[in-house]
Amino acid sequence: MKNLQEIQQLQQLNNLEFIAQQVVEGFITGLHRSPFHGFSVEFAEHRLYNNGESTKHIDWKLFARTEKLFVKRYEEETNLRAFVVIDNSSSMLFPYKEKKTMSKLGFSAYCAASLIYLLRRQRDAVGLALFSNQIELQTDAKLSSLHAKMLYHELENLLNNEGELKKTTSAATVLHQLAESIHKRSLIIIFSDMINSENNEELFAALQHLRYNKHEVILFHVTDKQHEEEFKYNNRPYKFIDLENGDEVKLNPSEVRDYYVESMRNYFTDLKLKCNQYNIDIVNADINEDFRNVLVPYLIKRSKLN
Repeated sequence: MKNLQEIQQLQQLNNLEFIAQQVVEGFITGLHRSPFHGFSVEFAEHRLYNNGESTKHIDWKLFARTEKLFVKRYEEETNLRAFVVIDNSSSMLFPYKEKKTMSKLGFSAYCAASLIYLLRRQRDAVGLALFSNQIELQTDAKLSSLHAKMLYHELENLLNNEGELKKTTSAATVLHQLAESIHKRSLIIIFSDMINSENNEELFAALQHLRYNKHEVILFHVTDKQHEEEFKYNNRPYKFIDLENGDEVKLNPSEVRDYYVESMRNYFTDLKLKCNQYNIDIVNADINEDFRNVLVPYLIKRSKLN
């Protein structure tokens, strides 16, 4: 099934953490039948000791508490700190109030929830930041269950709130602030459509700032590819409204399609070149595709940090 159909069924449960668990568990099951089966995505856990096997991996501390012999089946404590950063500006509401399609913000929220679940499963501390023209939320990176519930609650608020119109993006300013405020080397996972009120050079400088401060960065460029990149609309007049400033323009898409597509292609080509120059992973995240696709690029990035 398509991801929107799956989500609509799971949404009735009104529990984002459970939805994230279902997504990740299904994804991991698929990994075992794919070229990515070697990725480490298991919980730290124990099993009962079997008589006759080596005592090398017995957890003696657990024995002292329980008086039972358990073997460490898998244990990997890491120092990785990750921050999931979501663009919460009005452009992320596209396609606005379209019931047949998930918005870019909704797509990002579900992706973020799944990544938080997967990060915690790998024993990694995780924090969350939301931004538009300023930082709206920034948490510490922690591993605790209580902290995770707070993160899921914030993401649920994003999903339940229709969003505020005419809220602009100042990605460059915000990314500079994040680069300075996150003091320990971290993995920064950004979800944004990269529609920005500042000029491109300012944005590129902010991305470079993250890398200069030794952070690892993976940028998920969230887009409705069919409409925002390929400009596939019917051959009839439309009224287009800028969700961030309210400007309106009436036109027939066929009259500007070639120019629009070329302009968007040039911008995103430049963005990709800059990201490659700064050793930032950039991934196309099309809201019309399965949002579980973002988990593979994350695992590839994560494996490089071991």
